[in-house]
Amino acid sequence: MEKRGQAPALFPLESPRKIKAKKKALETSIHEGAAANLAFSLGNSYVTPFALALNANALHIGFLSSFPGLLAPITQIFGNRLMEKQSRKTIVMKFVFLQSLIWLPIAFLSYLFWKGIMQSYLPWVLIILFTLIVGLGGLSFPAWFSWMGDIVPEEERARYFAKRTRATTAVGIAAALIGAFILDAFKTKGLALLGFSILFALAFTFRFISFVLFKKQYSPKFKLKKRAQFSFTSFINRYDNFGKFAVYRAFFIFASMIAAPFFAVYMLEKLNFSYVIFMVVSMSSSIFYLMFAPFAGKFGDKFGSKRLIIIGSIVFIFTPILWIFFRTPTSLIFGPQLLAGLGNAALILGFTKFTYDSVSPQHRGICIAYTNILIGIGTFVGAIIGGLIIKNLVINTISPFFIAFGVAALARLLSSIYFLPKIKEEKPVRKLPETQVDLTHPLKTIHSEIIWFKELFK
Repeated sequence: MEKRGQAPALFPLESPRKIKAKKKALETSIHEGAAANLAFSLGNSYVTPFALALNANALHIGFLSSFPGLLAPITQIFGNRLMEKQSRKTIVMKFVFLQSLIWLPIAFLSYLFWKGIMQSYLPWVLIILFTLIVGLGGLSFPAWFSWMGDIVPEEERARYFAKRTRATTAVGIAAALIGAFILDAFKTKGLALLGFSILFALAFTFRFISFVLFKKQYSPKFKLKKRAQFSFTSFINRYDNFGKFAVYRAFFIFASMIAAPFFAVYMLEKLNFSYVIFMVVSMSSSIFYLMFAPFAGKFGDKFGSKRLIIIGSIVFIFTPILWIFFRTPTSLIFGPQLLAGLGNAALILGFTKFTYDSVSPQHRGICIAYTNILIGIGTFVGAIIGGLIIKNLVINTISPFFIAFGVAALARLLSSIYFLPKIKEEKPVRKLPETQVDLTHPLKTIHSEIIWFKELFK
């Protein structure tokens, strides 16, 4: 896990032709990300509501998050090793294509349920098929992550990924809301299952488009050297700065998954939201993410990834608590979902930048795979614990949902307090500008703080 040397902002010592190809690849990647996010918004986003429509219980929902969460990082190990023998482009294209195909049998489950065929087993079939989709994504992810690391200029990473995510998320939000209107329209006619089938067929279509765009995207030559591989045990035992970061992510995800998979169940079954209201609330955090991502990108490039991670971690401690007290769509949007948008903007960009800054190109794939194994274990255990709490634990008149949300908040707090002080910034960053607080001159203080805030995101 050697560190990379300092690199300039643009592509150094490369031919104009290669520079042009990389710039074109960055544009293509945004288009591919948009297609992929359309598939995600019309497919992945509706898997939990679809499971509920197939009469899944809370434990099924827990498994729907835990099994994919555990399999994906395991498959990343094999995906990383594939780079020793195959090009990154070939790996990504092959598994994205297979991902697209699996949406078709998922769409067919609606027909089986409608016909009364194996109804009690269909939630399990859905869990298996969705786990395969996520597992195939795990096989392709190390190659994609390594590929992107070689075409995005180092000093522009936070801003580029913020730009890419803004574009892809905006498209995804629109698709998810359109999907909700489609479902509600079919539900009023007693045909909700048909509506799900249409959404999953569209997910297949857009994931296939993503495959086509990958085919057009430039990929620099790269072959993983076998000496770059090392065991999972040695990764854990080394426990260097990146190792601490990886373990922290595992514990934080564990804490998050105690509650995260069940917000959808809570809205649909306890608050009785329509599909449109459910999706408006669910996607509102993505809208806030779009608002905060540009600021997070600029902040991260200037002041470092660790500060972004600290901000995101603190914010996410409070989100499950607000779900206990806020129950109307408006209060949920401007309470926990607003915080979730801010937290995601900080954490996603912070995690991505920290990884690129910490790990050499040869070690990126394997380090990401091992990190995600730890995350997968956290996901698996957290989601099952959350499902068991909601299915079985009742204390007096307290809703088991509220117990799960409270436990998640406490676990997030404890993991952040323990791990964050141990993680160090990998590269030199600017110091935060000093604040000028003068209680005897409140107007002067307000003016100074406005200038300080502008300096953060200049």
